[in-house]
Amino acid sequence: MAWIDFTRASRMTAVAAAAVLTFGMSGAPAQVQPSKLPGGGPTSVADLAAGLLDAVVNISTSQTVSGGESPDSVPMPKLPEGSPFEDFFNDFFKNRDGDNDNNPRKVQSLGSGFVFDAAKGLVVTNNHVIADADDIEVNFSDGTKLKATLVGTDSKTDIAVLKVDPAKHKLKAVKFGDSEKMRIGDWVMAIGNPFGLGGTVTLGIISARNRDINSGPYDDYIQTDAAINRGNSGGPLFNMNGEVIGINTAIISPSGGSIGIGFSIPSQLAAAVVQQLAEYGETRRGWLGVRIQPVTDEVAESLDLPSARGALVSGVIKGGPVDHGEILPGDVIVKFDGHDIKAMHELPRVVAESPVGKDVQIVVIRKGKEQAVLVKLGRLEDGDKLASAEESHSDSAAPDQTDKQAPSNTVLGMSLGELDDATRGKFKIAADVAGVVVTDVESDSVAAEKGIAAGDVITEITQQTVSKPKDVSERIAALKSQGRKAALLMLASKSGELRFVTVRIDG
Repeated sequence: MAWIDFTRASRMTAVAAAAVLTFGMSGAPAQVQPSKLPGGGPTSVADLAAGLLDAVVNISTSQTVSGGESPDSVPMPKLPEGSPFEDFFNDFFKNRDGDNDNNPRKVQSLGSGFVFDAAKGLVVTNNHVIADADDIEVNFSDGTKLKATLVGTDSKTDIAVLKVDPAKHKLKAVKFGDSEKMRIGDWVMAIGNPFGLGGTVTLGIISARNRDINSGPYDDYIQTDAAINRGNSGGPLFNMNGEVIGINTAIISPSGGSIGIGFSIPSQLAAAVVQQLAEYGETRRGWLGVRIQPVTDEVAESLDLPSARGALVSGVIKGGPVDHGEILPGDVIVKFDGHDIKAMHELPRVVAESPVGKDVQIVVIRKGKEQAVLVKLGRLEDGDKLASAEESHSDSAAPDQTDKQAPSNTVLGMSLGELDDATRGKFKIAADVAGVVVTDVESDSVAAEKGIAAGDVITEITQQTVSKPKDVSERIAALKSQGRKAALLMLASKSGELRFVTVRIDG
């Protein structure tokens, strides 16, 4: 079986550079419907492509690196003898691997993009296409080249907005469509700059939606089999009305070339980010101020929930929007502002898409019952600072006490002790952490299987607070008597960071 690499359809040095696309708020081209076969598929997209090619641009960047640094590792392509590209490739790759001097040098990269506001000269691309660039240049289909300035970037969604002078070139823009209306099987068209070859059109269908590829907190990708290669990053994915419904950004490939599995940022997510970057030069996302983890089948069983759904709150950020008890650790968020939360990864996206300062109703399951709470959202960018400050404070809050062994009890393979000055000092547990400390874990126990270790602190069991080893034993016994098969433990780390773990108790 071939080893599969997950690869950004990213910028590549020189010819192998990534594509950056631009799409528009104004100056959108007339919608040209492709001719179709009786079964519904297009016989040709020539007219559609002709109306869009001028709005799609190539992005070239340059960066100064030391001689010892290696740019993207791109092997020299194998070209037939006499190919018109042979001299160019030879010049670029010559002595590249053997260049060991430490003199600074310029590295050139290529990508793709598209104009989304012709009046203001705004262009969209992927953040990773222009990251760390010293100079950025936008190349148009007629050969015109314009210097670009960076308006704003968002690393969380991998989007960047550039600006060129609209007085120096007549710009043609494309507009966003509604990615939510797209269905699996719908035809789509990608235009970009694969391997630096310039405006290239490929056709395919939407293969899947709502893909989470673990590339960021808001993963919700459109998957397509339209050919996307290195250099297509930042390029647009069009519907058959000529509207941008995705920004091409990543591929799965064992070789770096297309195997028919490409991913695009949906326009529903991208359009709002682009608008904020264009207006403010930064993002302004809603923020709830909670740490969350998935609701697994085991978690659902331990909480006596009918199904595994929602997002389990494992902690609340101090100073955040819900730091006054509106939402508590152990709550399961199942609805946010009218949106059902079926899985954990859905919550960060819908919260981020909400306006800062908005009052939203959130439905949580708390101790087996649904409750509705009203919360005023904060701003995520402020929340990042609070979270960092809280983490720094927790790291420095652990007291240094004497190493004294405390009496312990054993439950589910865990030796338990009271959390006093002696155990705080032994395990360097922060002063504001409360509960029952785990002093040892048997290597072959159910607790060890779940990653519980000495120094962890049990603060709750199935949403009931525990403060002594006896509380833990009695709570586990009570759950067994109720016929429960697992117990949900809320654990605090030495610094106070919370997480939930389900442990089997029916063995």
